[in-house]
Amino acid sequence: MKNWEHILISPSATLREALAVIDRGAIQIALVVDDERRLLGTLSDGDVRRALLRGAPLESATHLAMQASPTTAPVGSPRAVQLKLMQSRGIHQLPLTRDGVVMGLSTLDELVAQPIRATRVVIMAGGLGSRLRDLTKDTPKPMLKVGARPLLETLILSFAEQGFRRFSLAVNYKAEVIENHFGDGASFGVEVEYLREQQRLGTAGALSLLAAPPQEPFVVTNGDLLMKEDFGRMVDDHIAADACITVGARRYEMQVPFGVITEEAGRVSGIQEKPVHAYQVSAGIYVLSPRALKLVPSAAYFDMPSLLHAAIAEREHVRTHMIEGYWLDVGRLADYERANVDFDAVFS
Repeated sequence: MKNWEHILISPSATLREALAVIDRGAIQIALVVDDERRLLGTLSDGDVRRALLRGAPLESATHLAMQASPTTAPVGSPRAVQLKLMQSRGIHQLPLTRDGVVMGLSTLDELVAQPIRATRVVIMAGGLGSRLRDLTKDTPKPMLKVGARPLLETLILSFAEQGFRRFSLAVNYKAEVIENHFGDGASFGVEVEYLREQQRLGTAGALSLLAAPPQEPFVVTNGDLLMKEDFGRMVDDHIAADACITVGARRYEMQVPFGVITEEAGRVSGIQEKPVHAYQVSAGIYVLSPRALKLVPSAAYFDMPSLLHAAIAEREHVRTHMIEGYWLDVGRLADYERANVDFDAVFS
């Protein structure tokens, strides 16, 4: 729901005021929040009606009638997960939160009426998979089986279940394995075309091979990712920001395994035991506006960091979008083993 801010209400507001908010929102619910938008509860028109039947006056405070332990989901949860949660709980609205703060609202009607998106998804699937060499000798990394199916198939299906139907696969190493599996995409309910690299073009260079450059923003993602994310929201936020490039980002933490000393002129001024340093790192998924393609050289090696630097140098709007759902870059053997452990719980 795009205008969910309109249904926020203070716990001290009256039931009369709450009814006006519910009526204005037109989805039979208001979200009760504090001054920092932390979710305190939900209030449906049914909750108000039951309070009135118990004899509560219309000037009663909203918090007396609200549901204080509502069902919520983390912002960024995939649509399929949200839909399953609402159906299992018998609810029609689902607040989306981060650390208890309201960040959005999904409704059952919106999720059931999943739109078909014209947005193209370009997947970089031509890498050598050098760090998994024993496994990728005869199989390109995106086609390694994770759980019941190839990694790339799970990625495509994750997009398809959210309404994305148009895919361009950049292929090079063992391209025939990928092309034989997906064909034109019809058996997977999608359309697939191939960007055939005659030489390795990097994580952005293959964009120059698009026969018909997109006229609308499009998604670019690495082919070795396992993700549960609301891709449609990422695209919508990119469009709303009128950005040139949106970079999917993840929080990454590194702990120093020792006590870190601070000193001045040889004199210890403090020590911090095993500090944790947090960074925002690229998650390997992007949304690009068509104008970004002007920065990509033709048929030359060009990686995504180079494209980002070029856009920044042109003073284009390059923004981040936090990937909040499950995310794993299957680049090392330990990651591949973890992916197989996680698969049934996350993707079945």
